[in-house]
Order: sequence, then structure tokens, then C-alpha cells
Amino acid sequence: MRDNEWLENRMDFVIRRYFADAKIPNSLYIKFGQKARTRLGSIRKRGRDTEITMCGHFKDDKIPEFVVDAVIGHELCHYVHGFSSPLPQLARHPHSGGLVSREMSMRGMGELEKKQKKWIKDNWLKYLKRA
Repeated sequence: MRDNEWLENRMDFVIRRYFADAKIPNSLYIKFGQKARTRLGSIRKRGRDTEITMCGHFKDDKIPEFVVDAVIGHELCHYVHGFSSPLPQLARHPHSGGLVSREMSMRGMGELEKKQKKWIKDNWLKYLKRA
């Protein structure tokens, strides 16, 4: 079973590999939240800090790491776009015009995002029925 320390290590990996140039001017935390059917991750401000919450189902090692990494990357895109972070907000809405997908592609995560979306499409509902 995966724990919050494992999740912190995954976020550190994603930041080092894909977001090394990103400014992170506040404390950024990540944790597992509740098991959810549709919300795989979320990001929000907590005072001066920022917290990413990941779907509790991701504790299960039956969920591939690339799925977790892609969701972390998605949330970090929101962060660098100024949503739930002290950085300037780059758009009115966090998903405006494919903003996140463009950012993920620009950062070398485009194939990872496609692979994650395919895995979710092909496996998520089956996984939820067994969970």
C-alpha cells in the first residue's frame, strides 16, 4: 500500500523531471484524500501554502505510477498557471482552451497524459467495480 511519503516522492520526481524551471514560491504539499470516482486530483490554497490532494484509490499499487504522475503533473500545471498558487493567474479558467494539455506537452508530458487518459478510459470503471 502506498502512503503520503510515497506520494511526496512521486511529486518530487515529477517536479525534478518536468517542472525543474518552475517557480514554487510557497510551501507545496501533497496528500491522499478520499476515494473518488471522478476527481482524480485537486489543488487549493491553505493559507499561504498550496495543497494537492490525490484520489485515495491511488494508494493501491494496481494503479500504474504513470497515472499518478500524470495527475500530479496536471495539478502542477494549474499551480504554474497561477491557480491555487501565489503566481500570476494566466487565464480566467483553469482549463481554458486546452491550457493544461498544452502545458503538459510543452513540458514533455504529452505522451504521459495520453497514456494516462487511455488507461483511465480502458480500466477505471473496471477497477472501481472491484475496489
